[in-house]
Amino acid sequence: MSDATPPARPAWPAGAPTADLVPIALALALGLVGGAIAWRLRVPLAWMIGPLVVTAAASLAGWRLAPVPMGRELGQAVVGVAIGLRMTPAVLTRVAELTPAIAVATVGVIATTTAAAFLLRPLGRVDPRTAFFATAAAGMADMALVARRHGGDADAVATVHAIRVAGIVLVVPILVVAFGSGGEVDDTPPVGAHPLALFPVLALAVGCAYALKPLGFPNPWLVGPMLGTAVFAAIDPFKAAVPWTALVLAQLAIGIALGTRFRRESLARLPRVVFAGTVVAALLIVASAAGGAVLSAATGLPFAVSFLSLAPAGITEMVLTAKIMRLDATVVTAFQIVRIALIAATVMVMFRIYGWIARKVHGSPI
Repeated sequence: MSDATPPARPAWPAGAPTADLVPIALALALGLVGGAIAWRLRVPLAWMIGPLVVTAAASLAGWRLAPVPMGRELGQAVVGVAIGLRMTPAVLTRVAELTPAIAVATVGVIATTTAAAFLLRPLGRVDPRTAFFATAAAGMADMALVARRHGGDADAVATVHAIRVAGIVLVVPILVVAFGSGGEVDDTPPVGAHPLALFPVLALAVGCAYALKPLGFPNPWLVGPMLGTAVFAAIDPFKAAVPWTALVLAQLAIGIALGTRFRRESLARLPRVVFAGTVVAALLIVASAAGGAVLSAATGLPFAVSFLSLAPAGITEMVLTAKIMRLDATVVTAFQIVRIALIAATVMVMFRIYGWIARKVHGSPI
């Protein structure tokens, strides 16, 4: 599950185009089957959860799978466009009013994930550096690289992050449906919106994503399209909407990308880390639910919105869940973006604080 792809088991001559396309085509076919089954079973977020489960299972069984090139990025862009088209001045004002709650909630998430490092260390039998970067709720690739730079086990960090994200994506939508309620955000396409109008808007969204990438902004493939589309919606040169089919394709691409991260080689090498990562993911879900209840009581937000806002998974997956449930995805986006940005900005400060606490607890430097 590390970012590095394990050595391939060649079935075709080296360099043959077919050898490159087959793992992608196989992952896509399995994703479609998984999505269709989940849809028939009425699983929440079926076209993301179904592909995730099926492709992860196949990958762990030893099948060579690969995500659709640029699939996750374009899927994020579609979600960003869908949110940006709904960003009215009234919505933005509501988000601004929640700034104190967003700040407090973000600090709470950072404190919770830092505390989780002290649990992961003995359960996974990992060193303290690995434990800290494995539980920091930021990007998997970023934390794996930082961990390697500071002497941690990058594979263990990537494993725990993949389990955390996949576990939350699998469980949280089901809990939201079971204990929350659907929202009332109007998803009716505007009058006069032509299906082909999405393509120039999506081209604008991709351009905005590429513009944000050099700036180090968190999740540019979601945030760039969202901001660019919000400006487009304010100018309103023509009517545009994101059809249901586009959201299904976005879910499919994201689900496959998540599922194909899993590698049997990594899990076999790190069984205790896998167990510990699963326990930590479960505790983070419980903590998010409890924090969501407190946030809902303090702000009046629906519990489902509060829960999704605090769940430390990928921004896109939680925002997409809110979008599909017709909840206020803009609020969820604001909480999640601030969380990622603040963690990225303060991770080394928190690492030093964690080291100071570790010395007090364990009596030895990290």
